[in-house]
Amino acid sequence: MLVTKLEHACVRLEKNGTTLVIDPGVFTTPAAFDGADAVLITHEHLDHFAEDRLRAAAEADPALRIWTNRSVADTLGGLGGRVHVVGHGDTFAVTDLEVEVHGEWHAVVHPDIPRITNIGFLVDGRVFHPGDALTIPERRIEALMLPAHAPWSKTAELIDYVRELKPGRTFSVHDSGLSDIGRTLVDGLLGERGPGTGAEHGRLPIGEAVDLD
Repeated sequence: MLVTKLEHACVRLEKNGTTLVIDPGVFTTPAAFDGADAVLITHEHLDHFAEDRLRAAAEADPALRIWTNRSVADTLGGLGGRVHVVGHGDTFAVTDLEVEVHGEWHAVVHPDIPRITNIGFLVDGRVFHPGDALTIPERRIEALMLPAHAPWSKTAELIDYVRELKPGRTFSVHDSGLSDIGRTLVDGLLGERGPGTGAEHGRLPIGEAVDLD
């Protein structure tokens, strides 16, 4: 499986000619949709879901399909059966790629801010993108797309999350709010200059890919 890091929280996953795009939001270029068979959206926040761009991509490619939660799906009227609503515990397939859905709620930003729903996607039993939550699937994860910076998190929580989840390795996503200095600091704490998570941590530059096979 080929994993490509795109802007902010967005990644492309490719295997055997099938391409999935997860969370192409307003900070992600429209080129993220090029050649995609399916788009997976974890929740409704604009940095993960850009309705106008997704609609444009769907109009340009009638075969494009979308899997997301009810909150996002309700905004995508007119796309008919191409939009599939899923929730925690559901599974589906995009050609030969199996996807499991984990999680229900966005992480708490502040007690005074109402929580919204959020789902994470485990693709091919190997790559987990949690969206904006620190969800723990009860199974072994090979590669975790780790939200490295957000209004709702701190690095200590990320370290403990990786320790509990015990993935084979982690890659930073959700990081456009960090400067180069900030990325270096966070990567160090998640990696060799931190207290240890038990997993190898890496960062892919935008547009670069890693082959998990």
